[in-house]
Amino acid sequence: MLFAEVAATAGAVAATRARTRKIAAVADMLARLDPDELTVVVAILTGSPRQGRIGVGWRTVARREVPPAGEPSLTVADVDRALDRIQGLRGPGSQAARAAELDDLLGRATGAEQDLIRRLLVGELRHGALEGVLADAVARAADVPPATVRRAAMLAGDLPRVARIALGEGRAGLDAVGLTLLRPVQPMLAQTATDVAEALALATAGDPGDPGGEGRGDGGDGDGGDGGDGDGLAGLASVEWKLDGARIQVHRVDDEVHIFTRNLNEVTGRLPGIVALVRSFPARRLMLDGEAVGVGDGEVPELFQSTMSRFGREGGDETEVAGLDARFFDLLHLDGDDLIDQPLADRLAALERVAGPWRIRGELTRSPDVAARVLDEALAAGHEGVMVKAASSRYEAGRRGGAWRKVKPVHTLDLVVLAVEWGSGRRQGWLSNIHLGARDPAGGFVMVGKTFKGMTDELLGWQTERFLGLETGRDGHVVHVRPEQVVEIALDGVQVSTRYAGGVALRFARVRRYRQDKSPGEADTIDAVRALLPGR
Repeated sequence: MLFAEVAATAGAVAATRARTRKIAAVADMLARLDPDELTVVVAILTGSPRQGRIGVGWRTVARREVPPAGEPSLTVADVDRALDRIQGLRGPGSQAARAAELDDLLGRATGAEQDLIRRLLVGELRHGALEGVLADAVARAADVPPATVRRAAMLAGDLPRVARIALGEGRAGLDAVGLTLLRPVQPMLAQTATDVAEALALATAGDPGDPGGEGRGDGGDGDGGDGGDGDGLAGLASVEWKLDGARIQVHRVDDEVHIFTRNLNEVTGRLPGIVALVRSFPARRLMLDGEAVGVGDGEVPELFQSTMSRFGREGGDETEVAGLDARFFDLLHLDGDDLIDQPLADRLAALERVAGPWRIRGELTRSPDVAARVLDEALAAGHEGVMVKAASSRYEAGRRGGAWRKVKPVHTLDLVVLAVEWGSGRRQGWLSNIHLGARDPAGGFVMVGKTFKGMTDELLGWQTERFLGLETGRDGHVVHVRPEQVVEIALDGVQVSTRYAGGVALRFARVRRYRQDKSPGEADTIDAVRALLPGR
């Protein structure tokens, strides 16, 4: 297929806000690709080319002023081979060689093709909304249920591979996709709740099982009981401390251990202490979900913004991150058995047997009073809040399921930095005031406010370097940046505002930390921001 057809489809998707039209346009193109082209195109449109990191940065791309070709001639295979060559260049003279290869590629591309290639290389295609459209488009092209494609993609952690299976083998091939140890899966995520009573009600709404059952009761040591088919689990939840750590997924096969971040980047070499810990567990095959945390004397959590920065940096070196321990809250596989479809209560019981002392603390309860006590204990210990999870819930990889709820006493939002302003006075020479955007599910980001609060001198220095590396242009004292950096913002609430396109503005916003472990596709949506309006 000509690459011009891919560029035209990408343009059509960008030109409409209607999700059904996006899906139809992509599905029509996917159905016309051969299997080898399919994996290449799906990878490109998700913003993660098959080659991984190409080694070409924004500055190199911005300097390439190559006249576009008059007529399309590039094929999908041509582009893929060119990216192979660029990615493979190493050593002395490689920068000039990459620039020459890029000039050749851009010189053979039309204007629309150049635009797509440039956006791919600088990371402007990376956002979760497009990946969701692609998954549904794959389902439409293959004539299989969208949920089947999404589940297979979440378990495989590889949408291009799943697309090839879907169009080549259909539903039978997708149903055969399961957990594979040493290959990470997308983590299950949580929705928010305002307090523990609301979290209990929302998390357990629609629980299976006997509403009158007393199968596990309240309180206890949180070992999960005997599980089974959900009988006695109605209304029961696991209320667990919410740690201020870095999400990790740990796989073990015999003595081989691999550790992945929530973005599925491997960080095994940086965490030898956690590797040794998991090797000590009484099992040979494991898949654990948990947190890497800085813990001081008496389990007091330590702040480690700089550690998080190094830990979560995509493509960073294998520098060891010292002083990190692990705490686990779920077990997805144990010695040959996948557990993701078993009730959480059963998974917790298995986790207790395998990693009891390293479990995140919590209790099984139906009582709002008990849940409130666990929240108070977590806050007193210096942690963020609690997670409230339906005891009957299965592990829904890659989904922000309603059966898991997070409760934090201060509102926080994960937003994306869209621009930064040069500081004045004491902050002269530093990038200071950040422009904050919420994710639009239809694509892109909507500005909802600014803040310069909560920034130490160390953080100002870090963000100045970081955002100059993401710069796309300037407007006076404002530096516009690629929407790649997620920041966790604490706020007192939101209010209606005509100042910003989203119709809302943040109240008393301040930086809590930068989230190197989150992608822009995981940022909170504009709907989540609006949900904080009084009376909602």
